[in-house]
Amino acid sequence: MELGELLIILTGSLVVTAFARWRGLPAPLLTVGVALLVSLVPGVPDVEIDSEVILTVVLPPLLYSAALDVSLLNFRESRVQIARLGVGAVVVTAFAVGGVAYVMIPDMTLPAALLVGAVVAPPDAVSAAAIGRKLGLPRKVMTVLSGESLINDAASLTLVKVFLAIVGGASLTLWDDLGIFGLAIGVGVAVGLALGFVAHRVRVRIDDPVVENVIGLLLPFIAYIAAEELSGSGVLAVVAAGLYVGFNSPRTGYATRLQERPFWSAADVVLEGFVFALIGLQLRAVVLDVSESERGLGQSVGVALAVLAVVVLVRPAFVFGTYYAARAGRYLFLSTVLRRLRRVPTLRRLRRAPALRTLRYHPQPRMGWRQLTVISWTGMRGVVTLAAAVSIPAITESSIPVPARDTMFLIAFIVTVGTLLLQGLTLPFVIRVLGVRDDTQRDRDLAAELAIFSSSTDETMAYVAERRGDWERRWGVELTERAVTISTTRLLRQNEALQRTALDDADERGASASTDAQRARRRAAPQALGSIRRELLAKRREVVLRERDAGNVDEEVMRRVLLGLDAEELAMDTSAFTSTRS
Repeated sequence: MELGELLIILTGSLVVTAFARWRGLPAPLLTVGVALLVSLVPGVPDVEIDSEVILTVVLPPLLYSAALDVSLLNFRESRVQIARLGVGAVVVTAFAVGGVAYVMIPDMTLPAALLVGAVVAPPDAVSAAAIGRKLGLPRKVMTVLSGESLINDAASLTLVKVFLAIVGGASLTLWDDLGIFGLAIGVGVAVGLALGFVAHRVRVRIDDPVVENVIGLLLPFIAYIAAEELSGSGVLAVVAAGLYVGFNSPRTGYATRLQERPFWSAADVVLEGFVFALIGLQLRAVVLDVSESERGLGQSVGVALAVLAVVVLVRPAFVFGTYYAARAGRYLFLSTVLRRLRRVPTLRRLRRAPALRTLRYHPQPRMGWRQLTVISWTGMRGVVTLAAAVSIPAITESSIPVPARDTMFLIAFIVTVGTLLLQGLTLPFVIRVLGVRDDTQRDRDLAAELAIFSSSTDETMAYVAERRGDWERRWGVELTERAVTISTTRLLRQNEALQRTALDDADERGASASTDAQRARRRAAPQALGSIRRELLAKRREVVLRERDAGNVDEEVMRRVLLGLDAEELAMDTSAFTSTRS
């Protein structure tokens, strides 16, 4: 791909993505559609995709950014469901698709058919997560979707490696396959955690937000390449590093965190748009290659549609079947074995040991059929399916041709676009019809924010009393008294305001006798206050810029003043209380 082509694709995908975000449309689907139309325009050159670019340049930052935003505690709580979908569903889908492809394509060997299944097996939760956040999906559902997308790529790419080796003539037993899986998981996780630990320790010790963010930028690429060179899973290495760094990011400086979030958000927009544009631009080349093959376009499209149907149907069967089977199996296990083990005094004492508390079994979060239906319908394919398809060579390293390679790419293309069209367009409708949303999440967040703010205030006041003598010896009694008075007065005033806000919310929820007009006024009060505060901030910015343009204020002074105004508006947007009440 030439540099000019790269810039055109990046610019075009960004324009389409910006339009989609502005109009509230699904950006991945619109980007694919526009790219499809562009590929049909006469004179548009074919775009060659280098699989190494997708796997080593595009995929690591996307995975790392997603891992940074995942709650490690919620991930651990839902780890059973995440592992079941991220690994189990990928394996089952690969074998189901492989069986259909093997039956319908006469010249395709079974290993090659399973290779097709591994390519189309992993869903991409990017668009599903965006829709879910917008429509207020319950947090436990979002955790499962986000966690699944972090590990299913590793399972799929490992299966592709195994089946491609078998297509190339390698004789692998079941134990060999399990060994490859085990090595990929062990090495990938170990490399990711080690690099994440080193990167975090370095970021904590230096006091330079720019350098700290550069370290974060390089980390996903280093983790991916290092793990792949050691025969591990680069995907799992990136995920492990991202989870570790994200969990420990509160221990870094505030400036690093403020710079890190917008940077990775911008990177996600650019890279996702770029990949979906590449998917759409492949249409003409794929159609021409398949038309010239001995199978013909009609038969290949028929096989691809059959595979699409299998991909769509296998996921709900797996989600519902494994969830209820796991719950039934857990009930039988707990009702027999564990009850007997609890009668043993030694085991009861060991269970209470602090060192073993983290090893206790935590039951998977319960979900109803509506939530499971939504999870079943989030099977849209994306980046990894495209990258895995283009990574399949026409001839293996052992000089053995890969059977029906052109049809493999067509299948991957139709499955990706088909799932985006079928499931991506209808997912918001499914969520709304089933009513899968958590209306109490906001109240729980407000209560949790209030509790942690109150506890931090109490401990801070105790810390002031403990350290006051040291401060007086260092700064003097007068300066210390003034600083402590200003700081504690402001802190106590904030705490009192939050407590008052919580009481107002409770009164609003409990005022069943209130008129509709009174309730409407109470609901409108926070929006009115927030809107007025933002107008006042905008007016202050206008004055600052006017004074700068008139030459009355130096640029450096202007930037410092604007930074303070930006911080004030940022506090309004990030806190659950301030965003809803002010």
